[in-house]
Amino acid sequence: MMKKTLALTFLIGLGLHVSSAEGQALELTNDVIIPNQVSVSYENIEGKAAIRVVKDTTVKDVDEPTFVRIKGMDDFSNGTIEVKVLARLLKDAPAFARGFIGVAFRIDELNSKYESIYIRPTNGRAEDQVRRNHSIQYYAYPGYKFDRLRKESPEQYEAYSDMGLNEWIKMKIAVNGQEARLYLNDATQPSLIVKDMKHGAAAAGGIGLWVEIGTEGYFADLRITKH
Repeated sequence: MMKKTLALTFLIGLGLHVSSAEGQALELTNDVIIPNQVSVSYENIEGKAAIRVVKDTTVKDVDEPTFVRIKGMDDFSNGTIEVKVLARLLKDAPAFARGFIGVAFRIDELNSKYESIYIRPTNGRAEDQVRRNHSIQYYAYPGYKFDRLRKESPEQYEAYSDMGLNEWIKMKIAVNGQEARLYLNDATQPSLIVKDMKHGAAAAGGIGLWVEIGTEGYFADLRITKH
């Protein structure tokens, strides 16, 4: 009960709309976000009030700090981050776009170092098994982007899960020390386990709602619990 109370207090302090004592967040507002290399708008989509996030076209590299940072959450170390995400492809999305959308966490003050887990919704139901195997991705900025991890440690930081574009997907990231676990859509077993996050067990910092090139990303129902 104490953890739920702390989560509820945090949400109210941010100015998020809360529906119950369980701390369920319904809406993100301008008062609680800091866009970083992204554009932001607000829409109702698939039955939810959501924040829409699109990567700035001036950012050419991939796996960069292209996220909406949450105000008042600069010391997250261990705990859980829960958010519902929905990805669409922009009309001008490049052929390699996959609907990249996810969460950055333990972000330092300058947005120059963080951990991240994201998903590639188009891969979840692809006919190509190799693409399916790359549905989920962990990376650490700046030194451990997806291409380096895939080359040096194939299969270790990626995984498969069923998912698709234009549907709400609940992401829950449980962080403890140097370990992170991703649970999708209230599954009891994690879809991805990362045992050796690259910035170490003692890292702490902010939380961001992250998108990549070609993605029209929507976020709703954010909930953060610190342990």
